Parts: sequence; C-alpha cells; structure tokens
Amino acid sequence: MTDPSAASRPVQAVVLAGGQGSRLRPYTDDRPKPMVEIPGTGTPIIGHQLSWLAEEGVTDVVVSCGHLAEVLQKWLDTADLPLSVTTVVETEPLGRGGGLKYAAAHLPHPDRPWYATNGDIWTRFSLRDMADFHTERDAVATVALARPRIPWGAVKTDGFGHITDFIESPPSTFEINAGVYVFSPEFAGMLPERGDHERTTFPHLARVRRLAGFPIPQGSYWRAIDTAKDLTEAARELAALGR
Repeated sequence: MTDPSAASRPVQAVVLAGGQGSRLRPYTDDRPKPMVEIPGTGTPIIGHQLSWLAEEGVTDVVVSCGHLAEVLQKWLDTADLPLSVTTVVETEPLGRGGGLKYAAAHLPHPDRPWYATNGDIWTRFSLRDMADFHTERDAVATVALARPRIPWGAVKTDGFGHITDFIESPPSTFEINAGVYVFSPEFAGMLPERGDHERTTFPHLARVRRLAGFPIPQGSYWRAIDTAKDLTEAARELAALGR
C-alpha cells in the first residue's frame, strides 16, 4: 500500500562542506574536513553522509565546497556513489545563510522540500520520520536536536550539599542544533544573500511559530567531528556498535 506521507518527503539535499576544519589539523592540512576518514571505516565523513541520505530516499545532493574544494570534487568524481551529486564552490565567502542559499539554487526540484546537513556530522536516524514531523507541524524549517554528552564528569548532590553520586560524561540538559535540517520550498527565498540565517531567518520563523525542533530519538548515533579527539571517540563508539 502506498504511504501517503511519502509525497511530502524530500528527495534532494544540500551538504555544507566548505569549512576549513582548523581544529582538526593536521588531518585538514591537505583535505577539507568532510574528507577526513573516521579511523577503521575506510570512508571519509561525507561518504557516510551520502550513504545515509540515499538510504533515506534522497536521489540528488548538492555539495557546497570551499576550503580545498578540488580534493573533495576529485573524490566525488571517482567514488561509486549511491545518488547523483552536484558540487558548487563559493568564489567569495557568503556566510552560512548565503552559502546555503547559493547551494539551494542548484537543487533540481526548487518546488519541493529539501534536507540539509553540515559536512562534519556523523549520525544515523530516520530522516523520513523527521520529514513527517516537519509536515505535521506545518513548519517552514525543522532543526534536528541532539543532547551531546558533556566531556566532564558530573556530580549529584542532595539538599544539604552532600555528594550522592558521580556521573561520567552525562548527556547535556540542553538540546542543541544537531546540524541536520528539513526545509520547505519557500525557505530558500527567506535566506540572506550574505550572512548567517541563524541570526536572521531562524529567529523570524521562531516568532511566527514556523520553526520546529525534532529531537533525535534516544539511542540514535550522533557526533560532530570537530577535533582529533572526536575522530578517536567516533571510531571507538562505532566499533562498539559494530558499524
């Protein structure tokens, strides 16, 4: 039986892959951050992302390149990819919102919704469920929300100031922007030509209740790859998960 929700789910996506990744040096001295390989997987971060997007029904991706774009483009040209990929390169810095707008202009279906993801995110959860959540709330933009573990041990105390327990790397009490999005077709027209959409477009949509937040389901894998320590921990976690 045909799933009536399927028609409103995106089949296209933008991957923002232009960052310099200065905190990941020396890994990023000769390649952009999305081309860094997670140890033991044999595949760069963007390769995992493209496989995930394809598994979730995406057929077309626009990759926005910047730092060492030619390295990423060469890999994309020679890799056996599960979907169609187009690359665009910013000739001058446009900011996060401007870069997103520039990339979105190259999507094959401007009248249909689309996903977007930051190029340094390694995650697995149901984008189809996120798209349905987006539609049910009549949102223009939906942001995936994560609760990352804080890198320090925490303590619990009672009402008298006695320590009652120690907790190693507990989840944050706050949800954060996980760097994965669902956008309705009209969102691209709301983005600035230059600048940061998180300071302009998102606050406007929040005021009119058209910005939604989708909590990544508990138990789903999510990690931002920002430092060498993140690479090491991602490799360890994925080995434990058998991936």
